[in-house]
Amino acid sequence: MASSTLKPGLPVTLQELEPSSEMFKQGASLRVTGILQSYDVDSAFAVIRDGSASLKVDTQHLRDISFRSNSTYQFIGELLIRPNSDAILQARVGRNVDGLDLNLYQQSLIIRRQHEAKLLSSRRA
Repeated sequence: MASSTLKPGLPVTLQELEPSSEMFKQGASLRVTGILQSYDVDSAFAVIRDGSASLKVDTQHLRDISFRSNSTYQFIGELLIRPNSDAILQARVGRNVDGLDLNLYQQSLIIRRQHEAKLLSSRRA
């Protein structure tokens, strides 16, 4: 029987999700955070933004979440890349994270990656 475990989702910023990025991979399990720009109830598609970057999010599998424009949301899901390089996150988990300082969050991601790189290099030594 196949396992249906949820992957943790690599935390990334929306600015990092561009076609030249190593994180821009078909099926990549990602955790993204941004401000809700729009939500279409009929299609269950949301668009989140962070600065000048935005991402379309398929929310059809989410339950017990209500969407408010200009609120901050975090989603975990898999990246679907279409032939024209448009990306859609197929969300499996979503939550409102109003109050989260996005600049501080991005700084923490940088520090986390530096720490992880240090750990990895010390294990190789």
